[in-house]
Amino acid sequence: MAFEALDDLYREVILDHFKNPRNHAPLSAFDVEQEGYNPLCGDQIKLQLQFENGRVVKIGFMGKGCSISQASASILTEEIQGKSISEIEEEIQFFKSMMQGEANVEDQDVGDLEALSGVRKFPVRIKCALLGWTTLEEALTFYQEKTKGA
Repeated sequence: MAFEALDDLYREVILDHFKNPRNHAPLSAFDVEQEGYNPLCGDQIKLQLQFENGRVVKIGFMGKGCSISQASASILTEEIQGKSISEIEEEIQFFKSMMQGEANVEDQDVGDLEALSGVRKFPVRIKCALLGWTTLEEALTFYQEKTKGA
């Protein structure tokens, strides 16, 4: 019974982020833009990041696709706001570990990310949850290469 209530709560969090996505708008100015696409299901994400003093000060995303990919991108934008590149890289690795069942979310306060932990039960949907995060990883790599000599 307790697990069913938890699953319901997770579903509500995912649906809330899907229906009311956070930071779901293009930025007027950004330092890096990256697009991600999942050819298996057609999910699309575009991330735009603006940095100041090595930290994300603004993030916007646009996209279309299933509730999991869009909710995950919405949660991602809240998770990385104000963080440094190294902190974001840690978040990405944690999220990947969580999706692979290697990270234990019960021992940590991970906020709305925990709602996505249930996606592990559906292996074909893991790529949906990871789309925004892999797109973010690519954006960081591109940004770091672009600003290496600056």
